Amino acid sequence: MIGDKRRIGFLGDEEDREILEGKLYSGAIKTQKELLQEASAMGISLKITDDAEKVRRIGDVLVGEVKYRSPSKTLRKRIYGTSHAYHLVKLTGSNIDSVEQGGVSIVVFGNQITKKLANEIISQGWKSQTTLQEVGELFQRIMEEVANASPSVSAEYDKLMVHPALDKKAAHALLRSTIIEDVKELAKWRAELKDKMVTAAREMEIASRIMTSGVVGTVTGVKNHEMEVKLGKGVLALDTNWNVRAQVDETVLMRVEDPSQVKTGDVVVIRDENLCISRSGANLSCDVILCNE
Repeated sequence: MIGDKRRIGFLGDEEDREILEGKLYSGAIKTQKELLQEASAMGISLKITDDAEKVRRIGDVLVGEVKYRSPSKTLRKRIYGTSHAYHLVKLTGSNIDSVEQGGVSIVVFGNQITKKLANEIISQGWKSQTTLQEVGELFQRIMEEVANASPSVSAEYDKLMVHPALDKKAAHALLRSTIIEDVKELAKWRAELKDKMVTAAREMEIASRIMTSGVVGTVTGVKNHEMEVKLGKGVLALDTNWNVRAQVDETVLMRVEDPSQVKTGDVVVIRDENLCISRSGANLSCDVILCNE
């Protein structure tokens, strides 16, 4: 199994994106320079990376994957292969939409132009008696020639090979069990990613409320270098995990280097992004994050 490492993200008007993709995938665009020029002329931003892992190994099974992301969903097409068998799996998110299976075969994933070129090279180079090594060499030739013909494919690629001693029945059984476990891992990864995204969104929302100026509260007591400050209206104190530690009329502990600069009743403010006593300007510190409600 062999796979290139290119991914291309298209950012811009949906209709223009589809036109550009159509030109690229039909073979009308033949070089990366042409692709960048066309994208610029159409006002489309491109993100081109060559670090994708499209083929991988799970024990005696090789897995190849292509995927398409939209704002609302991710579509995946995977092929799980081993000696004498393959299963083709289509997924939306981590839900299996369909499964097809087959025996000894060459299966090509790709766009219109890459599949056309790959099938032409296979027809030219295939022999009735072909060793596994010769198949690997043929696949390498395909990757190199297709990369020269279309900027949708990278010059770099990953090539993996397995050849376990399995009969057809054992091969299909291995593929079924591998797919079940692999899709479970995908579901787990997607759930974890969703949790991270929710957490990140919450952190961004809270971070936008961090106080940079205004009245924080009033000093209610001073002892040595520490003081209690009662929070004012609309002020929250959060810990580093964004959990609420105190809110309006509740107190938080703050510190000052020179206690003589502070007295009960002083107003605590944030001025020029510095936490300080309004009257004396004495700088304060605390272990909480001060936010607007």
